[in-house]
Amino acid sequence: MSRIGLKPIEIPEGVEVKQDGNTITVKGPKGTLTLDIHHDMKINIDGNVLTVERPSDHKEHRTLHGTTRSNIANMVEGVSKGFEKSLEIIGVGYRVQKQGNKVVINAGYSHPVEIEKIEGIEIDVPKNTEVVVKGIDKQLVGAVAANIRAIRPPEPYKGKGIRYAGEYVRRKEGKTAK
Repeated sequence: MSRIGLKPIEIPEGVEVKQDGNTITVKGPKGTLTLDIHHDMKINIDGNVLTVERPSDHKEHRTLHGTTRSNIANMVEGVSKGFEKSLEIIGVGYRVQKQGNKVVINAGYSHPVEIEKIEGIEIDVPKNTEVVVKGIDKQLVGAVAANIRAIRPPEPYKGKGIRYAGEYVRRKEGKTAK
């Protein structure tokens, strides 16, 4: 039995959830998100509580049950609170700056890496070694943060690179001279 799929989703004040066939639309103070769900999953909206039901215990239905519920819960949280991921840039000469709609990252390459404005995502640069990715779509925020981290992932010898805030990078010992 899916424990996650059975949990009800509390719909906060100011958030509106509508179902049109297999399409779920969640509208809130921060924006609107839509999701096409599997035709077998059944959504019940009772007041300010939303539940997801599956028709049987087939493996496909069990896998879709928890996933559908989690995706809808992330949509509700996104339009009400939003999501954010913070990244740190560590290394001598490594820095980031915002130039208009672009974010320019100097990460030890011969050229600066530019990131264009992405629809639905806001990239803030509070310090020249910090990047904050904000948005209402959890998957998109995570993907953009992962793409920024992939520019220069942290290396294990000196710890230089771009990492998530609070991420632990396991350090290795370098070669020793005899």
